Amino acid sequence: MSTWANLGLQDSSSPLMEQLIFFHDHALLILVMITVLVGYLMFMLFFNKYINRFLLHGQLIEMIWTILPAIILLFIAFPSLRLLYLLDEINEPSVTLKSIGHQWYWSYEYSDFNNIEFDSYMIPTNELSNDGFRLLDVDNRIVLPMNSQIRILVTAADVIHSWTIPTLGVKVDGTPGRLNQTNFFMNRPGLFYGQCSEICGANHSFMPIVIESVPVNYFIKWISKNLNS
Repeated sequence: MSTWANLGLQDSSSPLMEQLIFFHDHALLILVMITVLVGYLMFMLFFNKYINRFLLHGQLIEMIWTILPAIILLFIAFPSLRLLYLLDEINEPSVTLKSIGHQWYWSYEYSDFNNIEFDSYMIPTNELSNDGFRLLDVDNRIVLPMNSQIRILVTAADVIHSWTIPTLGVKVDGTPGRLNQTNFFMNRPGLFYGQCSEICGANHSFMPIVIESVPVNYFIKWISKNLNS
């Protein structure tokens, strides 16, 4: 989760988020190099006394500053396309979770099991325990197995919502009448926090998401307990 004075991206908890962070750093490095080069050229241009009285046009330099940016763009485009296809690829999912956005809470259905569905509301500040996180903790967490391929189906019952977990690199719009899907793979146990990321009304800020990533045997016990109850 995001902490105080955290200006960068959150630590990744999935392979896809790792790849997103690598691509961010790669693109940022190219941008810094271009900025330094252009800044240096501008500085030298403003503060030197040289004048070329015979310069009318420079075909060579124009070819260079046309071809060079095209080559630089290829260094950004190819990793970007690779990542785009990686994000879209749906492998054989172990568990399917359906998430439905409402004003202003989320409801979840475990599609592989009968009668496992619940609503998830934010815990109000006056009911929060001392170790809880204000505006982030919920009364019913999503419990999912780690090291398993998870498919999530996202839709909405009223207005457009967006189901987002930054540490997993997941952001899916929930649109009424449409079913969007994506997948993720959690490679560590823990609690992962997110929030609705599409303005959806007065209480948009008060519909957080919490995933509890647990080992597979704990997940099976949780499912059995809920099926029995």
